[in-house]
Amino acid sequence: MAPYDSDSDEGEDNDYTETNVLLGYAAKEPTDDTISQLGGRPTWLNPTTPPSAALAKCKICNDLMVLLLQLNGDLPEHFPGHERRLYVLTCRRKTCRRKEGSVRVLRGTRITEVAPPKEKRENKTAKPEVAASKPAVNIGEALFGAKPSSSTNANPFSMGGGASSNPLSTSSSTSTPPNPFAAKTLSPSSTTSSPPPASKDTTTGSLPKTFASALSLNSPPKTFGPPPPPEPWPQDSALPPPYPLYYLVDADYETLDKVEEVPIPTQTMDLDEPSGSGGGGKEDKDVYESTIDKTFQKFADRLAQNPEQVLRYEFKGSPLLYSKTDAVGKLLSGGSLSGNEKVKVTGGSASGIPRCGDCGKGRVFEVQLTPHAIMELEREEDGIDGMEWGTILVGVCEGDCVPGYVSGGEVGYVEEWAGVQWEEESVRR
Repeated sequence: MAPYDSDSDEGEDNDYTETNVLLGYAAKEPTDDTISQLGGRPTWLNPTTPPSAALAKCKICNDLMVLLLQLNGDLPEHFPGHERRLYVLTCRRKTCRRKEGSVRVLRGTRITEVAPPKEKRENKTAKPEVAASKPAVNIGEALFGAKPSSSTNANPFSMGGGASSNPLSTSSSTSTPPNPFAAKTLSPSSTTSSPPPASKDTTTGSLPKTFASALSLNSPPKTFGPPPPPEPWPQDSALPPPYPLYYLVDADYETLDKVEEVPIPTQTMDLDEPSGSGGGGKEDKDVYESTIDKTFQKFADRLAQNPEQVLRYEFKGSPLLYSKTDAVGKLLSGGSLSGNEKVKVTGGSASGIPRCGDCGKGRVFEVQLTPHAIMELEREEDGIDGMEWGTILVGVCEGDCVPGYVSGGEVGYVEEWAGVQWEEESVRR
């Protein structure tokens, strides 16, 4: 098996393999997508109602953070009527590096109800027919994850006007007027059944009318009172200096050359050489052990085939781990996988990404930043004492929830999971 073995790989008998992972590259000039970017200042979904500044502060020093990545995350096939943005922020203080809370992820979502198909509105009085047509809505897949094949051909960096899912497109075809019939489906059922069963059945029958209404059933009640007052943002002159702005361009699905797996040689190094040889036995042993880190070697080999990639995108896919021995690697791999096994992201189990802190649903992997992003963002900076992460993984709520106090059509912001895998100290020496 080739060292780039992945759940997303296909066509292993060919000279190359195309995966379901979309790669993004950085450029100074935009192409189609002017929303997705590295560095620069964030542009919020609604500039007049930005998130609370408290969500963009470092949890270590309480300073405001700067933008690493802004991603147009619209996914019409998974979340119809949802306008999504992802923001990855980091603290610029050197003293905060390698500490949890120095990198944060925000997700902004605006939900607009989507009207159901016309034929279903015409047959709303026929209860058996509504029940029979219920599977066609496929709400289960919409809520808990559609099959990968449904979005395999979608290019989230493309500006195509089709109906395929396009999380980075600036056009939105899913914002349609609210369904005026959604609230009227209770009337016919309640008049044709006995009172106790009618209440239960009509609730079930009206459940899958729209994704937005189904989502609201699992959202915290909106009667808990007003939201906490947002912390105001300071003037731009008081913000920390941003990284230079780059746009994401030339995105395409990852292709990998087929290579032969090189067996790891047996240890032949003499660790008991005299001290006069220039290195101690312990240091030599550390160097040798780093050469057999299969997870890091797979990470390096995979990126080397497309060395200028700055991000890897695959909603509900599997991340490419930098290590399995740090806290994030152990969390996602269960702490017991060997270097050649596949990572399983369980979306909220004891060994997967933590569950959503807002609605309690599981989280799924969506995107990760690669080390080449550091090179682009710090290209104009002096010195070599820059960012020290190997990759940043982003896990998002599988239901794309918004806080319960957010009304329909308004923007809500939720903090998502940032899994930072830091560079090993020995790599930086």
